[in-house]
Formats: sequence, structure tokens, C-alpha cells
Amino acid sequence: MSSSSHPPLLLFFITVFFLSAAADHHDKTRSHLKPPHFSPLFSSSRNATSPTRYFEVKKPPVPSSPQTQQQPCSHQFLHHDFAYTYTKPPVLANYTLPSHCPSQQFSRITLELRSTCRGRQFDRIFGLWLDGAELLRSCTAEPTRNGIVWSVEKDVTKYHSLLVKNRTQTLALYLGNIVDTTYTGVYHVDVFFHYYPPSSGDYDYNSPPRADMIVPISRSLPLNDGLWFEISSSGDSKRKEFKIPRNVYRAVLEVYVSFHENDEFWYGNLPNDFITANNLTTAGGNGPFREVVVTLDGEVAGAVWPFPVVFTGGINPLLWRPVTAIGSFDLPSYDIEMTPFLGSLLDGEGHEFGFSVTNALNVWFVDANLHLWLDGEKEVVEGEVLEVSRSSLEIGSVLDFKGLNGEFETEAKRLVCSKGLVKSSHGEIVTTSRQEFRYVNKMVLGKDGSLQIIDQLIEGVDRVQSKRGSRRIYAAKSVKSFPFYLYSDSLEQEDNTSLEVANVTMGFNEERTESDKVMMRTFKSKVENKQEGQGVMVVKNNLVVNGYGGTQQVYKYVGSDQCYFRNISSFNYDILYDKVEAVCEENTLKMPEHLARLETLTSLLL
Repeated sequence: MSSSSHPPLLLFFITVFFLSAAADHHDKTRSHLKPPHFSPLFSSSRNATSPTRYFEVKKPPVPSSPQTQQQPCSHQFLHHDFAYTYTKPPVLANYTLPSHCPSQQFSRITLELRSTCRGRQFDRIFGLWLDGAELLRSCTAEPTRNGIVWSVEKDVTKYHSLLVKNRTQTLALYLGNIVDTTYTGVYHVDVFFHYYPPSSGDYDYNSPPRADMIVPISRSLPLNDGLWFEISSSGDSKRKEFKIPRNVYRAVLEVYVSFHENDEFWYGNLPNDFITANNLTTAGGNGPFREVVVTLDGEVAGAVWPFPVVFTGGINPLLWRPVTAIGSFDLPSYDIEMTPFLGSLLDGEGHEFGFSVTNALNVWFVDANLHLWLDGEKEVVEGEVLEVSRSSLEIGSVLDFKGLNGEFETEAKRLVCSKGLVKSSHGEIVTTSRQEFRYVNKMVLGKDGSLQIIDQLIEGVDRVQSKRGSRRIYAAKSVKSFPFYLYSDSLEQEDNTSLEVANVTMGFNEERTESDKVMMRTFKSKVENKQEGQGVMVVKNNLVVNGYGGTQQVYKYVGSDQCYFRNISSFNYDILYDKVEAVCEENTLKMPEHLARLETLTSLLL
């Protein structure tokens, strides 16, 4: 924390939030850039006598259709009360496929985590792993004195090969919580799995692709932490050795990412030149751009430009009660096609994945799952890496500031392209993978640093194509857009009081297509998820004594498996409007024009 001789901190969420850092210096699971404590007398809920149910808006993990009306076979695998669990080992439970299920064949498997909490507590990041493979990255909700309840439901069918193994495995849940005289909230957690029996029709056809084997790229137990790797600076990197069977014909790396402490709000971090010029010592630096870089045997194999998830205690916690921010309860994972590299991996020797974060400050949690498809007819599959094109990260910034006021613009782009041959029982197949990213962040500081505006856009196109001779037998494409806007202001009032204003708009948009001519499968989906929040906190003597938060969200999903629409508004814990539809319409929204141009350019370049 800076001394009184230093200039005031600048960001809204730093200006107000840094004062709570002293009580939290030992807790890696939450940011130092947090709001001040809420007064024990403060309650913005009109229905304060019963627990509040928090939830994240997303499509159901299992589509509602005549083919999915059969009740699942359900089993609870874990229960634990997470009190002081920070720096203690994860909670472990035995996982064995339930024997009481009528069928041992399943069309879909879902994970459900339920939790309750009462008292005073920060949001805590947590993860769930099965035999070292991560199934869920999530954040707890912040409780109230009258209690809260929430649950996370996730389709985990893509981990089918792990979930149906005929042996006992270890289920590990790490949630680093702190309980003392100030932070009294204990998280009571239950973990269930639901197994859906086989069904007819298109349901199996539209279920997620299932790998034959999943290799965890994470830390190994025993640990006094999560199984994720911790990346603490831009020069830090973590590596993990692995070996794959020699009959693999396809490989996809699924990467889990979350960001905390000094980088929880990385999209609002200031340029180092600005920090140095103003003699600031506590503001987050290294600028607002971040990327996760994945290496294979020391060479860049892919990248992740993450969605800026806002956790349940971020910016203004009143915005996320009861509707939490996009991705906060079920953080997205990111796929990188590794099939073009099989030519170097099928030698029966050990290899190494590495993870680093460009411009990182402390701390990022990163791990991965390597999904492998096995050839059932050949013991040894051969391959050759034909081409790898790794563009250097192109990043530039323009700074225009005087004192504590200024304007900053940062732009970046990257391209990673690989091509490889695999000779399996499916034939001689050449696979090309291409990742293209674009980024822009425009930031304004005013009123001697008490006003900040962030306008950021991340765009990405992932494209995979496989050919046997001149015939294309597989193609997949994902077009993503992550817009993020934040307006924040600190208004000084009388009697050591201030009004902390925050308006937030964020979006998670993705259009996906997949065509597999060998499996006679075509899948398409499009999600448009937009959230807007407006809130004010009244802060007196570093305690929130009053305030409000309102959130509006429109979620639209149209896919081969289901359609889902939800339009919801909330204000101070209460739902004002909630409309849900699950019927597909012929006319759907078109892809935004700038994304269509980006996708067309990528198609022409291939």
C-alpha cells in the first residue's frame, strides 16, 4: 500500500478497492483490487429474511426435448464444509461409476455443484479435477448475513472416457477459503453427477465429440493448493512432461485459465510509462493486454486470448446479485488443435507442454487437458509435421497523458498456423489448423485519475481442416468476439463519503460449425450473450454503507442441439423481468459484419 506521500491511485476499482488489501495479503484466491468491506448493517435486499439464490444465465446443459425426458441416474460423490481451507490440500473423494444405474451406457453426463453460505466472505476461485483432468473452474458467490444458495450445472460429456472408466479414480476439489472473526462465511458444497440413458433421434448425434483418452496437463497430488499451474510474472513459465500412445490420430488441447490478485482486472491495467512518470507504486501495470501462450517442446503451438470474466466480487458486487457476470460460475475453456503436431509426438518418447502469460502480473492459474482419439485398428500411427508458421505477437500502443489524465490505445494481433500428416486406418490425412487474433483497448483517465473509461474488443477465429487427398473430410470453425466496456467514476461527498459509480457492458459471442463426413455429422451453433450493469456504492470510512446495482442480460443460443433465449433484468437482489424461450425460430440474428469479414479473410488465406 502506498504512503501518503504518493499520488492517489487511479482506477475506480483501485482507488476504492486497494484499502482492503492489507486484510487479504495472504490470500492468493482473490484480488487486491477489491471493493471495500460492506458494513454489517448494510443490506440492499428487500427480501432479507430468506437466503438469496444466485445464478449465471446460460443454456441448459441438457436440451429439453422428447428424447431427453428420461430421468438421469444421479449420484452424490462429495460433500464438504469449506472453512479455513486456504493452503490446505484439496478435498478428495473416490469416484467410481455408480453400479445402481440401470444402464452403463450414457447419452450425456452432467456435473452439478451446489453450495450454500451465510455471513461475510469474499469470492473464491475453485476447481474440480478427476484423476488430474480439470472438469470445472468456478467462482463462489459472495454471501450475505441471511445466506445465499447457488449451483453450477455443466455438460461434461466430452470427458466421457474418464467418467466411465471401470476403476476407482480420485475426485479433487480445491476451494481456498479463510474463516476468522471478520470473514465468517463457510461454503457448504455438494457435488453430483447425473447420467442420462441412451436415447433415440438426433440427441446422440448432437452430443459433444468424445475423445478416447484424456491426459491431464496439470500438477500432481499431493498439493496444498489447486492442481493448476501458477504464473506470477511475464517471465514466468510452467512446463509439464507427457507421453501419448502411438495409435493417436487426433489431439486437442483444452486450456483452463483464470486471473487474480494484481491481474484480476488486467484489461484496466496502466502502461508502465504512465506509472513511472506519476511515481505510482500500487497501481496495476504492464498495460491492459494479456495472452496465454502454449508451447510444445519449447516452440509456440497456440495461444488463448481470454474472455475478461468478472468475478462475483468484482467492480461493484451489487451488480452480480442475484444474476452473476458472464462466465463467473462456469469459466470458459479454450481448445487448441494439436493434430498437426502428431508427427513429432507419436515417437513413443516424452514431450513437454509449456504455459506463459504475456505481460502477466501475479497471478494466473493455468492448466489443460489433452483429448486424444485412438485408432482401434492400428497399434502404431505414423505422422509428419509439414509446416508451422508462428507469427510474432504484434503489439503497439499510443500514450497521450499529462499528469494523472490521459488517453491510451493498445492494439495487438497474432497468427499461429500448423499443418501435419497422419497415416492411420482412416487413410493419409493432412490437417491444417489456424488461429488468428485481434485486440484493441482504448482507455481514458480523467478528473486526476478518479474517472476511467475502458473500451476493449477481442476477436478470434479458429479454423481446422482435414483432407484425404483432395477431399475435405473434416472442418471446424469458431468465430469469437468479446466486447467489454467499463465507465467508472469516484465522486467525493461530504463527511468522508464518496459515491463510486460503475457502468459495465460485456459480451460473449461465438459462432461455431463442425462438419465430419466420416462420422456423417454436422453441428452448428451461435451464442450471443450480452450483459449491462449500472451501480453505485456509497462508501464512508472505507465501508459500503449504501448502494444499488441493476443488471440487464439477453442470452441467445441457436444450435443443432437446441435453442434457448433468456431476457432478464434485476435490481438490488430482485428479479424485475424474466422471459425464457426454448423454441427455435427460422430467422436468427446474422453474424456481426466485422466478424463476417474476419472469417471470410481467414477462409481465403487457407
